[in-house]
Order: sequence, then structure tokens, then C-alpha cells
Amino acid sequence: MRIGIDGRKLHDFGIGTYLQNLLKELVRLDDDAEYVVLCRAADVDWLAALGPRIHPVVTHADNYTIREQIEVPWRLWRAGVALFHSPHYVLPVLVPCPAVVTVHDCIHLMFPQYLPNRLAIYYARFFMWWATRRARRVLTVSEASKRDILRFCRIPAGKVTVIHNAIDERFLAPPPADEVERVRERFQLHEPFVLYVGNVKPHKNLGRLIEAVHHLHDNGYDQLKLLVIGSDISKYAELRRAIHAYNLHRYVRFLGFVPDRTLEVLYRLASVFAFPSLYEGFGLPPLEAMACGAPVVTSNTSSLPEVVGDAAVLVDPTDSRAIAEGLAHVLADPNLRADLRRRGRERARSFSWSEGTRAVRRIYAEVGGEER
Repeated sequence: MRIGIDGRKLHDFGIGTYLQNLLKELVRLDDDAEYVVLCRAADVDWLAALGPRIHPVVTHADNYTIREQIEVPWRLWRAGVALFHSPHYVLPVLVPCPAVVTVHDCIHLMFPQYLPNRLAIYYARFFMWWATRRARRVLTVSEASKRDILRFCRIPAGKVTVIHNAIDERFLAPPPADEVERVRERFQLHEPFVLYVGNVKPHKNLGRLIEAVHHLHDNGYDQLKLLVIGSDISKYAELRRAIHAYNLHRYVRFLGFVPDRTLEVLYRLASVFAFPSLYEGFGLPPLEAMACGAPVVTSNTSSLPEVVGDAAVLVDPTDSRAIAEGLAHVLADPNLRADLRRRGRERARSFSWSEGTRAVRRIYAEVGGEER
């Protein structure tokens, strides 16, 4: 079977991780399926290196544009695909074959106030509605996301399949001791620090995390630092204002994106990993942190309790003092930290890209079989 996959978001935060691991595992399966991957020109070499069953097809259509509504179906038709998998909620109206769509979350419907304008709200509502009806099968990454999809899109529950995300295997292997020391010295990490990994969009709740660090400074943790990895603060003036209002400019550091190996070390050096997001379809960073042995404090909402199980401290993300109390609980108790590290590693190993990809491949076969 010749299967088309939209790979244009190969480097996005969550969807990019999903795509990269899905493609790596699909080519390891012992079958004769071929994969036509719509991609950016810069990604052709990486995709081609995965093996002869991957066929990169360059497209210049940007996501969320009129052009993708025409060019994506045309390239699928030219490539002769029997099935198309869209890894996010936009499914072009003219797709010429049966389709599978992955809806990671319903954040645009849950928090429409974070979208740039009213047109974006209508766009998200229509294409979520369209994709979940047009697709033969809807995949999602948590039971929490499935509940949201059923609530907003009103489709039969049997049409939605939950296949959890997982972590890259690289997070399970400890880095060399000299590399750990190199990263420690480079960033001068000789004092306890809280680590956050992810973007800084409003629902990530960084404002309350900064406020929680302020509470901790007022309660004896006056040297505690907060490191934010993976996003640039320049677009978020309110976070800069909060940092200066609490006089934390020496203690809150935004490092932007860092190399993967550096990230793995930072997870291991962190005194505690904080992820007080208001909403997540899955929440991969807490799982990565647990795999690296970082004790985790995260939200008691959406999918996060489902992901971390009993291997993290759960807090109310709407209350900065509750976040601070959760962090202080971990920082003050070495036995709790050791227990969270042990349980976290065990929890992280229970998620598998290999098993998840086999489940996706079975759905490809079922949907392709329906068409035949």
C-alpha cells in the first residue's frame, strides 16, 4: 500500500516529535508499505536517509493557507497514494483518498481567546469539524483529548482511537560524566534550579510559574533559579514585566532552544522539573523529564495526570501558591525526590513509540482495506 503522510510540521514542538518517531518506526516494520511524505525542501535528505520506502515530495504550500487546500490533494493524486494521514487537525477538503487524522488536542476550541483573531477561531472550528467527519479514523494521544474531541466534534466514540505518545530512546541513556560537567559549567548551574521545557504560549502558564518562584524566594529559597528552555521571551512582554516586578531578573533565565544532548543533561541536573500547563493533549516534556530522572511537579488537569500517573506531584495550575508549595515539597524532601526519580523512570518506560506505531499501522490497514 502507498500511504501519504503530511510531514510539513516535522520540526514543530509536539507534532514534529510525533512525526519523526512515527516515520522512524514505520520503516522498521516488516511489510511492503511505501510512504510518500509531503515535506519542505530542507527535510528531503533526512527523510531519504530513513530508507528506500520513504519517498519525500517537496511542497511549498504553507500550513493553514488556501494553497495547501489545492496543492496537497494534487500532490497526493500525482503520487497515487491509497491513504492519507494528516498529523494535525487540518485535512484539505479535496483529499482524493481515504484519510486518517491525528487530533492532538482541542486547545483552539478550549481557549479561543489565545488565537490571533476571530477568523482564526472560525477556521479552527470548521477544520476540526471537517477533519473528524471526513477522516475514516481519528487518532488522538490521550483519553483526555478523546473526551474533548467527542464533546466538541460530536462524532461516534468508536471512530476515535487513543494511541499514546512516547519518548525518544535517547532520553533513557545517561550522558557521559564529562558532558554533564561541561553543561553545568557552561550555564553555571551550581545552585538548585527549577527547569521548564516548552513554548511560552499563554496556556503554558509561565506567568504563574514565575510568581511561584517569587513565593519560594520569599520563603527561604532565595537563590533558587528558573531555567526556561525552548522558547524566546521577546514576544511576551508580560513575562518580562513579571520578572522585573518580582526582582527576579538574576534568577529567571530564558535559554531558547538548546541541542538535544544539552537538553538531556539539563533534565538530569534539574532539582525539579515544573510543568504547570493549563491544558495539554499529552504533555511530552514531563515524560522526558521523568525518563531522565528529574522529579516532576505538574498540573492536575487535562491529560497530565494520565501521563505521569503516580510518578509526579500534582498541583492546581490556577494557583501560584499551590505551584510553589508543590515545588517546595520536592525541594525540601530528598526521600521524595529519590522516590519520584525511581517511579518516573519506570513510568516513562511504559510508553513506547514502537508499540504505538504498530497500532497506527493496523489502522492504516483497516482503513485501506475498507476502501478496497
